[in-house]
Amino acid sequence: MPDTPEYPYRNPSLPVEARLVDLLSRMTVEEKIAQMSIFPKLTNILVDGDIELDEATRTQLVHGIGGLGRPGQHAGPKETVLATNAIQKYLREHTRLGIPAFFVDEALHGLMAHGSTSFPQAIGLASSWDPELVQEVFSAVAREMRARGENWALTPVLDLAREPRWGRTEETYGEDPFLGACIGTAAICGLQGVSLFSGTQLINDQHVLATAKHFAAHGQPEGGRNCAPANFTEGELRENYLKAFQAAVTEAGVGCVMASYNEINGIPVHINTWLLEQVLRKEWGFQGFIVSDGEGISRLIDFHHVAASKAQAARKAIIAGIDFELDTCYSSTLLSQVRDGTVLVTQVDQAAERILRAKFLLGLFDQPYANPDMAEEITNCAEHCQLAYRTAIKSLVLLKNDGLLPLAANNIKKLAVIGPNAAGLHLGGYSADPGHGISILDGIRKKVGGQIQVLYAEGCKITREDFSGQGWRGWHEDASEPPDEAEDKNLISQAVETACQAEVVLLVIGENESVCREAWSERHRGDRDSLDLPGRQDELVRKVVETGVPVVVLLINGRPLSVNYVAEKANALFEGWYLGQEGGAAFADALFGDVNPGGRLPITFPRSVGQLPTYYNHKPSADRSYLWADSTPLFPFGYGLSYTTFEYGNLQITPAKIKPDGQAVVSVEVINTGKHSGDEVVQLYIHDVITESVTRPVKELKGFQRITLRPGQRQKVDFRITPEHLSFLNETMQRVVEPGIFEIMVGSSSTDGLTLQLEVVK
Repeated sequence: MPDTPEYPYRNPSLPVEARLVDLLSRMTVEEKIAQMSIFPKLTNILVDGDIELDEATRTQLVHGIGGLGRPGQHAGPKETVLATNAIQKYLREHTRLGIPAFFVDEALHGLMAHGSTSFPQAIGLASSWDPELVQEVFSAVAREMRARGENWALTPVLDLAREPRWGRTEETYGEDPFLGACIGTAAICGLQGVSLFSGTQLINDQHVLATAKHFAAHGQPEGGRNCAPANFTEGELRENYLKAFQAAVTEAGVGCVMASYNEINGIPVHINTWLLEQVLRKEWGFQGFIVSDGEGISRLIDFHHVAASKAQAARKAIIAGIDFELDTCYSSTLLSQVRDGTVLVTQVDQAAERILRAKFLLGLFDQPYANPDMAEEITNCAEHCQLAYRTAIKSLVLLKNDGLLPLAANNIKKLAVIGPNAAGLHLGGYSADPGHGISILDGIRKKVGGQIQVLYAEGCKITREDFSGQGWRGWHEDASEPPDEAEDKNLISQAVETACQAEVVLLVIGENESVCREAWSERHRGDRDSLDLPGRQDELVRKVVETGVPVVVLLINGRPLSVNYVAEKANALFEGWYLGQEGGAAFADALFGDVNPGGRLPITFPRSVGQLPTYYNHKPSADRSYLWADSTPLFPFGYGLSYTTFEYGNLQITPAKIKPDGQAVVSVEVINTGKHSGDEVVQLYIHDVITESVTRPVKELKGFQRITLRPGQRQKVDFRITPEHLSFLNETMQRVVEPGIFEIMVGSSSTDGLTLQLEVVK
């Protein structure tokens, strides 16, 4: 830092607010605006741990910098630390006030940086129905980030996924607001370590700033097309699409919220003052800062057509409450607009204050540097690899088993592993190369050793190119194109020949990263008009099934698929989503029975795309069928099997009558009636039978517990029902509990359970 007096804002013994006031009083408008944007890619050369910048970059950095993105995208842990330390040192020593920078990165299911641990994709994390495990995962993610000098995660995604044609379904925690809030708040607590703004506690050097995104109603776009409009009543928004975000603010104390690209009822979110100021800040008391999505402000010009220039877009966005921009509209236009009076300096002051408060809470002013040796030690360490394995086990969902599983190694001599997803390491979107990982094929080979002969055939291709494990970096224009027909026919023939030599076939099929939402691509976002298996996988499945060899199917994919034939004909069926770097080892142990799968679906599987929407908590009037069609889902929300069996009994509620402000306790006994130890996810659903005002869903998840039982073991599970569980917003947006009868269902899924009644009396 330049030779200056030791100003109060540099004193770590002072309260954050006192330091913040002092710093803001010393800043120029130019320096405040510099804090409100991410910096374009730096052109730099590291020399003995120092950074050498060209003259143009030094000029751009003269007033400081808000943050930089993706510093470890192509660099290892040590190299990333050298770069982040050098930049922080340059800012500290060569800018007037020495304000440190955010280093921003994606961390959807692991830090998106070279060598970092890759955990199961977000939809898979939700399939664990285990918030404590999810918090542990994101604590590990935070440690790896902070060790590399990164301090701000653009995670978690709290969008409600009710439109599986949408290519970003895999990034979410499923279709239910209650489950999404539970998993989402756990992720935030893991990342931040503390609930910000609830006291004076700072985020320590083992944690990072979390971002709740995409705010809001982004997960059910018109036609399943990414960024398409969301048109919902205020009641629907508040009861469903805003629930997880409200919990992120009021329960987890999230430090940052990201605005979504879409419009809600005609108003683009980036200029929606009702949503950003009235609801988020005034009603919920959010004290952090709001960030735009990438190019979200400039999209007001050419996407939404509500601004004619960058200057107008920036002006509208800052008025609406966007504090920090992942683009250049602010940095290129705000200063001139402040000078000519079209943007108020108080608006800039307010944004800078929120951003700098977060930097103080992160401790960046006092210790902006990371330890390169520690980064090497922590990144993808043995502890995190084991956590990735445990998480993959808990995320795996068994959807069908006719008794074939678990496989006994001593009863099989030849196992055929077939399918386009068998040999590659498939991690899903927002992933980088972890440096090592175990494919399904490799996991099985390692598992069985020489006991079983493992045969392999690719079977067919999903897309023309397969960039498994390479995330966004491997994409190019042909990545999502259909595969060559002649080549596929030959591959299918080879697969049939391979199947005929085996006693059991494992088919590993689904989607791949080229079918995911691709980064920065206007051409491909992963949205589909079909939920069938892409490519010629259906033909592959039929040909293999027709051999008569028993078939186990593992789905590796990012959204629910309408796999009707597979569900009917396969002897066993797993949903794996994207299992992470240890997925091959985890699945092999589950296949042969060393571990017992116990995950549950966080989203409904439809029978066809024409059946949409299929989310379980629909309104009563939506419960109608089409001609000549089965209206039930292929697999319901909350569903999943085990190698053992569970029975429920002795369902009780005490008391059976309460007043609107009263509470009751629901209890149920669960017993493991099978021969294996296993996990059961006990689920509580509530239905308000008759309402006096607005209509209510046929049922709503209001509680769950994942328990582990040995054979013959019995456990009592309790749920406390409070007014929060029974209340809803009436036609005047007042939260009420109406007297009447409530059905209480406890069971193993949204369609299977015991039921009793609770009466609410005046």
